[in-house]
Amino acid sequence: MQLEPRPTPWVFPTRDELVSLPDDEETDLIAVGADLAAGTILAAYRGGLFPMPHGQRRVGWWCPARRGVLPLGALHVARSLRRSVRDFEIRVDTAFAEVVDGCADPQRPGGWIDDRIKEAYLELHRFGWAHSVEAWRDGRLAGGLYGVVLGGLFAGESMFHRERDASKVALVGLVDLLRDEHADRRLIDTQWVTPHLAGLGVVEIGRREYLERLPDLLAVPVAVPFLTPPALAGPTPRGPLA
Repeated sequence: MQLEPRPTPWVFPTRDELVSLPDDEETDLIAVGADLAAGTILAAYRGGLFPMPHGQRRVGWWCPARRGVLPLGALHVARSLRRSVRDFEIRVDTAFAEVVDGCADPQRPGGWIDDRIKEAYLELHRFGWAHSVEAWRDGRLAGGLYGVVLGGLFAGESMFHRERDASKVALVGLVDLLRDEHADRRLIDTQWVTPHLAGLGVVEIGRREYLERLPDLLAVPVAVPFLTPPALAGPTPRGPLA
């Protein structure tokens, strides 16, 4: 169940305005300001943008010229990772706040998730839009990821691990959860490509291509595992890679 929050009073650049921008990294940051209300963040995602802190008090809104995406069929699972998958249990939304806290650990290099971001995504979770995919072992959270689900788009925000391969296993679990009759129309958005993500099959597409695909992505039905109200969510069996 996804509840629609109060509409945002802020106006973001249109798709035509974004497509007309120069195709270089200097244009990744589109705007600065606004707020992190649930309606504002959803409006941004629906227009191809996502938020990150910009300085201590302001929020930046980003639409990378080169977008990192993972088509479900492109996931690369190395033999060692395939073995690791068998050691974990995949759950959905049983520890959302703990996953966000793990991703926001200030000891992580390059950490960007502050208290404003954490509270904003907890609110999105309460509205049914933000979800966590978790890797558990022996009753303990070993790693996971979280993001926002809009139709066939899983807009990934961050991932973390406490045990080796746990975050990668969570990504494998996410792909399994999204594999249904609409799988060929679904996409995982990773924002940018890192060497770590590239090794798992994440590729770059241009801003124009991403924005042109977005309306179709938003029109796809939400995958069933992400329709369960958070308060009722429970362990989700692992997919065929388990």
